[in-house]
Amino acid sequence: MTKIIKNPGYCYTCDQEVEFSSQQKWLRDHYKCNNCGSIPRERALMYCIEKFYPQWKQLSIHETSPANRGASLKLKNNCLKYQTSQYFPEFPLGETHSSGWRNEDLEHQTFADETFDLVISQDVMEHIFNPEKAFSEIARTLKPGGAHIFTVPIVNKERPSSIRATLEVNGEINYLEEAQYHGNPVNPKGSLVTRDWGYDICDFILKHSGLYTTIVYIDDISLGIRAEYIEVLISRKI
Repeated sequence: MTKIIKNPGYCYTCDQEVEFSSQQKWLRDHYKCNNCGSIPRERALMYCIEKFYPQWKQLSIHETSPANRGASLKLKNNCLKYQTSQYFPEFPLGETHSSGWRNEDLEHQTFADETFDLVISQDVMEHIFNPEKAFSEIARTLKPGGAHIFTVPIVNKERPSSIRATLEVNGEINYLEEAQYHGNPVNPKGSLVTRDWGYDICDFILKHSGLYTTIVYIDDISLGIRAEYIEVLISRKI
């Protein structure tokens, strides 16, 4: 199959001179590094971590819902104080699941106040029913001067964020739009998309957590960073 894009460059995920290529037009999932297999949003995330927090290897980091590849693997292999968690709804919070993951609900975390220098999430915040609680909890667990660095599809861009699904008090899901699912590393059914975010996510985060957010947009094929919804958000705790 003919490649849509193919070029040499430097990968911030594996720290190597590599070749990036894609055989699909949807670069966000298919424009990969030939050495580590990372995708554009992972490289953009690591670029921002390296540039804004170059001392990250010495920091205390919590990554929620990591994958076993790309940026998550680099953080795991290079940061001694790297803590991960996944969410298993039927399992006690704060305990270690049989799969080896610590169980945490982003909306109701068991971590103590001011535990982490950085919180990392990759395409997680579009799957949460009550993101106001999640952002507030993330802020609570961050140390002063810390930051939540994350990727999330800014689907609506200049248009206001919109809700796709809500969770009723009886546990039933109320679908406001056609159900849409993304991959989930611990659930083969995938994760329901609950919200299409716009750039007003910055105001939403400030209102509910007090964190000030910067959106970083990078388009640089020499770094393998080109794709749809490539923004990286950095929410700082002052």
